Amino acid sequence: MFENLDVLRMAGGLASNAAARQTAISRNVANANTPGYKALDVPGFAATYRQSDGFAPRATLPGHFTGGVADADTVPKPRLKPGTEAPDGNTVTLETELVAGAEAKQQHDMAIAIYRSSTNLLRLSLGVAK
Repeated sequence: MFENLDVLRMAGGLASNAAARQTAISRNVANANTPGYKALDVPGFAATYRQSDGFAPRATLPGHFTGGVADADTVPKPRLKPGTEAPDGNTVTLETELVAGAEAKQQHDMAIAIYRSSTNLLRLSLGVAK
């Protein structure tokens, strides 16, 4: 009954998305001086969570669906708004990466807070002390 709570699944997904974003950001920073490198980012959590909510439609005719739930992933893709491109073709700006890193940390902290609140609520409902 308690092994697959949606709120815990959501908190785990939020933390995984934050970790994937932080990985992409660190890769961007590491390649800040690499000629031709394009800044990467991971799709936002809201978009990936909506796509992976367990709804698996069944195609009854060929061509009904072009994508699927499996498309919701955290693979880094080129950033949609890469910012200013340097003369050598690099699109990484450290200011943008600092802001994105702060957002990823905030997202991870929110996931931890959700998880902590949910487990505290479960303990309280079961009558188990902290």
